[in-house]
Amino acid sequence: MGKENEKGRAIALLPIGIFLVIFLGAGIVFGDFYAMPAIVAFLIALFVAFFQNRELKFDDKIKVIARGVGEENIITMSLIFLSAGGFSGAVTAAGGVDSTVNLGLSLIPAHFAVAGLFIIGCFISVSMGTSMGTIAALAPIAAGISEKTGFSMGICIAAVVCGAMFGDNLSMISDTTIAAVKTQGCEMRDKFKANFLIVLPAAVITIVYFWFITRNVNYRMSENLEYNLWEVVPYLVVLIGALLGINVFLVLVSGIVISLIVGVAAGNILLPEMFTVVGDGVTSMYDITVISIIVACIVSLVREYGGIQFILNVIKSRIRGKKGAEAGIALLALFVDLCTANNTVAIVMAGPIAKEISDDYGVDPKRSASMLDIYTSVGQGLIPYGAQLLSAATLTALTPFEIIPHLVYPVLMAVCGFLSVFLRKSSKGAEA
Repeated sequence: MGKENEKGRAIALLPIGIFLVIFLGAGIVFGDFYAMPAIVAFLIALFVAFFQNRELKFDDKIKVIARGVGEENIITMSLIFLSAGGFSGAVTAAGGVDSTVNLGLSLIPAHFAVAGLFIIGCFISVSMGTSMGTIAALAPIAAGISEKTGFSMGICIAAVVCGAMFGDNLSMISDTTIAAVKTQGCEMRDKFKANFLIVLPAAVITIVYFWFITRNVNYRMSENLEYNLWEVVPYLVVLIGALLGINVFLVLVSGIVISLIVGVAAGNILLPEMFTVVGDGVTSMYDITVISIIVACIVSLVREYGGIQFILNVIKSRIRGKKGAEAGIALLALFVDLCTANNTVAIVMAGPIAKEISDDYGVDPKRSASMLDIYTSVGQGLIPYGAQLLSAATLTALTPFEIIPHLVYPVLMAVCGFLSVFLRKSSKGAEA
């Protein structure tokens, strides 16, 4: 069964529209964008998709979604999500988070405290693969620095959020990276290199910014910062292994095993708890795994009905060449994230469309993956109703709007992404 016709059908996009209306509507009405669980909104959208196109029998629709869910990228992405969760659970229980934070703080010069928060946030988020975990780990430290230095809490926690979004965008075990790479069909190592070169200037300028506005204050941690270098090793193994191009499953399994060995040896994990901590980490990824499967079902039916073709035609009518295609992917990713308030979900939804655009216009997969990941992170790092800012605000008794003025990294990341598209040479040899 093929797509409808080459013009596509706008009505085929109804399930996605229903999702946005329900998800955003509930957030606006209840004043809480997490009042409506995303999975419930997606399930409603899936039911709507099933009731569309009466020309296609129900059994045939089941076959369509089965093919969509059974695609190699969807299965691989789901398995990596679960493996990354297992590693996160194991390394956290082993004490890796605390040791990594304390190690970073102990190496920071006294006058560099706030800028150092950003740097530590970058390292921890790249190592952990989670912006939420980074914010939770560093928010109390940011509060302490604010109290001792007199700087506003908004500036200190903004440095943490900026660092958290750096790793959320780049980490080899971040669900956003996994989703971007698998939907675009490129290697993690290649995407990391291309993405890193784009955002590096933004990170450097952000360090200078936080140093400049806090340059006249010295600050020293009063408490003793204890850390165990062995507890940092699992993070380094995963980071280095992924950069070397070793199979991501092998890297994550190695990280889990090493984390358990270190945790048991240090007395942080009891032998009977070994499998429990891994299991807890795996279950923490159930939501995004199930959402990815449901979204794959919806996208399969939308594509079958001609919805994807309609979007492609609309975007193509406004695209002029490869640079226009990259810009179109970036804007698509940003828009979907603003609507969903979840950058991983946004990538899973926009990924298939971005893949077809990149194929049609010859965009390198690592470039399209980078655009998806960068611009969903831009949106997620700035929207006041996103989990990252809501969490940071809750942990520090602030409102998101007190943090936003100092969130320079997401803005600079957007600027660098834009410049990488329009200032890059068009020749093949200039590919990042």
